[in-house]
Amino acid sequence: MRIVIIEDEIRIREGLSRLLKKLDTKYEIAGEAENGEEGLALIRRVMPELIITDIRMPVMDGLEMLTKLQEEGFRAKVIVLSAYSEFEYARQAMRMGVKEYLLKPVVLGDITEALHRIEEEMRQEKELSRDVFGSAEQIFGGILSGTLDADEAMEERLQEHFGVRCGTRYQGICVYLGKSYEKTGDAARKELEQLLAQRKGTGYFCVGLDRDAALVILIYRDESSGELERWVQYWLLQSRSRKLRGAVGFICDLALGELKGGIATLMAHMEWNISLGDDVMICYPKITKLQTSPCIYPLLMENQMRLAVCAGQKEKVKDSMLAFYGYFSGGKVYSPREIKECYVRFFWALMNTGKEVGMLEYEKLEQQKLLEQIMGAKTAGELEAVGEFLLDQLADDGEEVMHLTVKRAQSLIQEFYQSGITLEEIAAKLNITPEYLGTRFHQEVGVNFSAYIRNFRITKAKELLIGTSLKLYEIAEKVGYSDAKYFSRVFKETTGQLPADYRKTHK
Repeated sequence: MRIVIIEDEIRIREGLSRLLKKLDTKYEIAGEAENGEEGLALIRRVMPELIITDIRMPVMDGLEMLTKLQEEGFRAKVIVLSAYSEFEYARQAMRMGVKEYLLKPVVLGDITEALHRIEEEMRQEKELSRDVFGSAEQIFGGILSGTLDADEAMEERLQEHFGVRCGTRYQGICVYLGKSYEKTGDAARKELEQLLAQRKGTGYFCVGLDRDAALVILIYRDESSGELERWVQYWLLQSRSRKLRGAVGFICDLALGELKGGIATLMAHMEWNISLGDDVMICYPKITKLQTSPCIYPLLMENQMRLAVCAGQKEKVKDSMLAFYGYFSGGKVYSPREIKECYVRFFWALMNTGKEVGMLEYEKLEQQKLLEQIMGAKTAGELEAVGEFLLDQLADDGEEVMHLTVKRAQSLIQEFYQSGITLEEIAAKLNITPEYLGTRFHQEVGVNFSAYIRNFRITKAKELLIGTSLKLYEIAEKVGYSDAKYFSRVFKETTGQLPADYRKTHK
């Protein structure tokens, strides 16, 4: 696989290049560039199969570069690199059809998984392209994925093999099933076909978009007198069973060559289901004219959630989350982008607070996947599923939870132990009294503050004695003791050995 890397930070660019070469010999680095303008020229010259690009770069950013490549009809798989602060940029990339993006710093497991998914997608596309005259679903699936050209020759083939007239204008119905797609997709397809059979003179093709977890109905003939859009609004939203639960979208008047872009655009706007609910059909381009209210982040709800987490009260955390969900369904219509940003802020506040009080094993959370779930959500249920997952990760009520104040004090000790920080100084930083901090610290940790910081410094001193050749007075200074003799005395009282003896014994 020929790969180009476009990244303005040389450390990341060269690191990725080395990593890919080590992962597999089939990954060929065809070139590197430090901005979108250079990347564009490089891609035109070497014609790679995969582009790995940063978003924010000088001269020309990654999004502008990808837009120009799309306009030129260049087809290649893309992995976008982004930082959490680039939420909106990553979202734009997804709207352009980019399926893979990685958060910086790039993790080995994440890029390995992304490469495997891309390889599997390429394999499937090659298999599909071998049989142009396969089923109608295969052909339209190829057109929607971009592996087959929707040109005049294809129109002639569709007319010859499936009776679709050249110049036909299509109407598209999208039913997004999300996580239930794999289990209920076949049953949902049958129900759709039963509903369509009731409509007179309707010719259609049903395509399953596995990657998007959605079914797409492409209607090429409709002889019924009733307006199709209203019919879809009623039958799919009012009469559907649980098998068809999910977001429903509608787009009309598409030429064959416009199907790929039109359905992709509709899919991108399906996230409006988050704002409008399951019983409203998302019609494009009507949805773009919808007026929304400014979405003000519910900071009070976040504070209530934080207090519940700090108190170790899981049920109250759940109550605050339910109140947060309900905040966005109070009659006003908000932009789904703004709602998602609120969810990111609320859930990250939950994770950070849970980490600080010891109620959540923060390191085990796959933050990138959680962010992908939020960014890619098309229903409120998918957003709430992230909250349910995080709630399950919280320690249950009654489990031992360290007080937030003590956790912050420990963090300050780790940060400032070298400067000889005292209980009074830490208490001042936390805006509490030294007496309260000392009492709370002893209750939670089991030893008093002075013993804890002394043991912490001695532990660091041991590491330096064994792992370095620093002189004793230098080690004393590095662990917060200005007097080397006093350091030696404390070290012996704690370990039973003088520092020099400890070094001889253990080094």
